[in-house]
Amino acid sequence: MQCLFALIFIVLLLHSSVSEGFECKSGAGNQPKPANTIRVDQSGRGDFSSVQKAIDSVPSGNDRWRRIHVSPGIYREKVTIPVDKPCIYLEGTHRMLTIIEWNDHNETSNSATFSSFPDNIVATGISFKNFYDIPPAVVNGKIEVAPALAARIYGDKSAFYNCAFFGLQDTLWDVEGRHYFYHCYIEGAIDFIFGSGQSIYEVLHCFVLLQSCVVNLTLGKYATEYPYGYITAQGRNSSEDPSGFVFKYCAFVGSGKTYLGRAYGPYSRVIIYKSALPDMIVPAGWDAWDYVHHEENLMYVEHDCWGAGASTSGRVPWMTKLSEAQLSQFVNLSYIDKDGWIEKLPIKP
Repeated sequence: MQCLFALIFIVLLLHSSVSEGFECKSGAGNQPKPANTIRVDQSGRGDFSSVQKAIDSVPSGNDRWRRIHVSPGIYREKVTIPVDKPCIYLEGTHRMLTIIEWNDHNETSNSATFSSFPDNIVATGISFKNFYDIPPAVVNGKIEVAPALAARIYGDKSAFYNCAFFGLQDTLWDVEGRHYFYHCYIEGAIDFIFGSGQSIYEVLHCFVLLQSCVVNLTLGKYATEYPYGYITAQGRNSSEDPSGFVFKYCAFVGSGKTYLGRAYGPYSRVIIYKSALPDMIVPAGWDAWDYVHHEENLMYVEHDCWGAGASTSGRVPWMTKLSEAQLSQFVNLSYIDKDGWIEKLPIKP
């Protein structure tokens, strides 16, 4: 255990030394244009046939945006962007065509198909899959589900555009830092969006369902022995912690019954704003988990949502209500972007 704590301390120290005051340089002029493009293609027509090998080719201490274009295909590999390689733009062709997948479930800390540690990372048009639990194992006649991550995101100022994340339990570990998920698809059944990130999940101008950021519950498809699922498990740890998950203009879909979230930390915070909630949402909506009798510290908000599961009449009595002014500090992009880092990314929605 002491070795583990020492390792975590070293990683955090490296992260702070790389990221403090750091900003990626533009490739040319004042536009956030990548300095070069590295091509990944399984047919041999690119610079590399492996996504990880392409990342390995980026120099340590990289300070310029570098595009890694990944051609259509299923890339069966675990991919890690180490903390000393910021400013990587991982570009797929389309999330239905460019897929990175693996099959691992050993531990939450190392089972992820995709792991990103540095600040200033952007990905677009890629699916990240962990298919260990899909379908889940059957042991002694019972379904057994294990944590099996599709992705874990540590770095600050990380953005994902038109990406997809597939798993069953703990699909997306939104670990820490400010993250932006635009027009993404996230699938799972139990705690499948979890962590202590300060993140917005949305799509601009997305009142049309098919354009929404989609959160898909698969409990009724894969884990029918479980009475309920949990979509979020947000881990805010103190009243001063800025973290929280904001779902803006999202479509929650799927099968089975589920809570919108449960408290992964004593000050857990989730806000669902102008989103579609079907009847799969249990009436109570939220679960205090290990923080029963401390519900006054939790912040779970639903505002102006619609659908068969959107009624708040049966919700837990401690659900938070915010005024429009209070809501604005969370639903505006400035919640994660006061310093304008999203405008400096080498991609626009």
